[in-house]
Formats: sequence, C-alpha cells, structure tokens
Amino acid sequence: MSGVLHLLRLSGAASIQDGGRPGFLRDGLSASGPMDRLAHAAANHLVGNPPDAAAIELGLASATLRVEGGPVRLALAGACGPLHCDGEPLADHRAFLLREGAALTLGRPRVGMFATLAVAGSFSLRPVLGSVALHRRAALGGLDGRPLREGDRLPIAGPAPAGETDYCLDPVPLESDRPVRVVLGPQDDLFPPEGLATFLQGTFTVSGQADRMGYGLDGPAIAHGEGGFNIVSDATVTGSVQVPGSGRPIVLMADRQTTGGYPKIATVISSDIRRIAQRRPGESVRFEAIDLATARKLAQARAAALGALQKNRRPVEGEAERLMAANLAGAAVDAFRDD
Repeated sequence: MSGVLHLLRLSGAASIQDGGRPGFLRDGLSASGPMDRLAHAAANHLVGNPPDAAAIELGLASATLRVEGGPVRLALAGACGPLHCDGEPLADHRAFLLREGAALTLGRPRVGMFATLAVAGSFSLRPVLGSVALHRRAALGGLDGRPLREGDRLPIAGPAPAGETDYCLDPVPLESDRPVRVVLGPQDDLFPPEGLATFLQGTFTVSGQADRMGYGLDGPAIAHGEGGFNIVSDATVTGSVQVPGSGRPIVLMADRQTTGGYPKIATVISSDIRRIAQRRPGESVRFEAIDLATARKLAQARAAALGALQKNRRPVEGEAERLMAANLAGAAVDAFRDD
C-alpha cells in the first residue's frame, strides 16, 4: 500500500466500481460495474491503470478528498464538474499529481450524471466473487459492501508515482442529447401497433425513480396487448426496457434484477447504455429502433473506441506545442483594408 485517499466531504452518490463480476446471473446476481464504461476506461488509462481497474464512480456528486502517505496521480473523466486542488483549478480528462496533504475538491457536474475518478495503482480492497464493484442491494463489494461516505479512507495499492508523465485525452462526449438506440424485443409482439408507435415516437423524461438498478421514465403510457402486462418471468439484460402496468417504461441498468415478469418492448444497445445513464431526472429521452446487424457494428465501433483510448492519450507537456500548431483563430484579416 502506498497511501490513503481520505474522503473528507461528500454530497451525492459515490461507490467503488471496476469491470464488474460477470458469470453469476444463474445465481441471481447481476454484474454491476460502471454506468459509463467509456468514461471509466478513460480515467484509468490516464493514470496508467488497466481499463477495468477499480475506481470511484461519482453520481451527481461533489466531494473533497485528501491524500495521506505520499503523492498519488489521479484523473477525472465523464460528467465532470469544477476541479480544484487547494483552490487552484485543474483540468478534467488529464492526469495530475496530488501531493500529500493537498485537498482535491470536485464540484457537481455541469451536465450529465456519472464521472469516474481513477487513482494510479487503483485501490487495495478485498474482492468478492472476483470483483470489488459495489452491488448495493446485494451488499457485495465496494467498501464493506456499501457506498462511500464522508470519513472513508481508501487504501491505494500502487507505488508512489514520482517522475511519471502526465497524460491527457480529449473529453469523452456524453452523447446525452441524442436518441437512445434500441433493438425491438424480445416481447415486442405482445404490444399492439399503437403501443410500439408510442414507444418510438413519444418523448419521455427520466423520473425521480432512477438509480443504478433502473431508470423509470415518465411520459405517454404505452398500451399493452390483450395479454396484459404480466409474463412468465424470464432473463433480463442491462438495457432491457420493461413496460409494467402503468405503461411507463423502465430501462434496466448495471445493478438490475436478473429476471423479470414485465414484457420487454426493446433492449438498449450496449454502446448506448451510457447515453441514457448520463441523463438526469427531468431530462428527455427518445428511442430509435435499429436492426441487430447495425447494433453489432455499433458494438464493434464502441469496442474499438475503448481500445483506442490508450493510444490516443497525449503527454500533457506536448499540449502547448499541439495548440500552437493548430490554427485556432482562423485566417487573420486587416480591419483597415477594404478588400
């Protein structure tokens, strides 16, 4: 252990997440993991960690942290708010060294919901079923099976990062203003044409009933077919869109239940989970249906984007030269000339 990250102040939700614990659906346990996997991987790459290393996921949160026991290198990515070290502003989507005793302050994000704060070397926590990701309802992983709270001290696993290069990345677009793409089914045949039309043509808003388990949506009621809204319980996946008796859809997220008895009108494609995860309560959601072949291509493109993060990171020392080489102002003109 090289040091401790001390959580002095916290407002909002925060938990430890890593790549998750796949393989336990038959036992009734979903994988958990980050709500925005691209932001999680970006923050980890910036500090030299594997993309699925354990990090702090912040949900519409502000916090103040202090490092004890030596300097640490950190990076913040995703839905970022103002970032300061002892009152001095810092940039997000770049690594920085936090020296012992310095206070790091993270403000609530300006837009979006979830950010990831990664620390070089990750955290020294006991895995449960192969992962330290918090699954709150199962009380597994995280810090003693619970979310983070003020006063927590997180042991850092890696060595002190003295002399290492700081890296930066272009900010990860949140995509939270674009339609959420879905593949219809597996029970879309249980809905009449007018129900499908309402789902695909209506505008919904994220309700106050939204968390890591699922996002309830307010808006026009989706009509069920003659069979009603009950089915024999079957498997769910992250992104399953259930329609209960109210007709208001629920999008299942990282900590979802593994089976459900409401018909699933559609499934959010894997590359668009972050699009809905980054929407706040009250923000609008529209759905767009695509076919399975297109969904596969988009999944491959997102996998390529994840794989390119490490290659695309740049040394911070080279940023000034890169900006000077770019024609940021455009063509210069003489205001006193007529032509």
